[in-house]
Amino acid sequence: MFGNDRDSLRRYYCTVWEKANAGQALEPLERLIANVIADHPEYQPVLTRIEAALGQEYTPEMGQTNPFLHMGMHIALQEQLGSNRPAGIRDVYQQICRRLGDAHTAEHAMMECLGETLWEAQRNGQAPDEGLYLQRLRRLARRRKG
Repeated sequence: MFGNDRDSLRRYYCTVWEKANAGQALEPLERLIANVIADHPEYQPVLTRIEAALGQEYTPEMGQTNPFLHMGMHIALQEQLGSNRPAGIRDVYQQICRRLGDAHTAEHAMMECLGETLWEAQRNGQAPDEGLYLQRLRRLARRRKG
């Protein structure tokens, strides 16, 4: 959506949230982003302070989740579900939802598989392996709850 321009992406999230709160009309992508933000009240205060959002670093050493990465992964999953790519992800998602009880919890579990797949692709300098990703999701769907 924005390439490697972190500030533009973060500014866009802030702008979308501002528009949503003002009751302004939203484009389809903006609606998707606003819905993800609405599902994450813990991140909403970050989005109301644009300059702070732009300057904040989120490193593993800090022990904080990067809200922009987290919400971006929700958006990526929802786009995958909308296009059913990789092929079959919708069916696996429905299985995971049934096993875990709700869509948001299912997406959080799926994000672990997505994150692992993206990390491996980056480490290996290759495109993400959709087959391996779907295989991980299928294992997640079969895993016992608890």
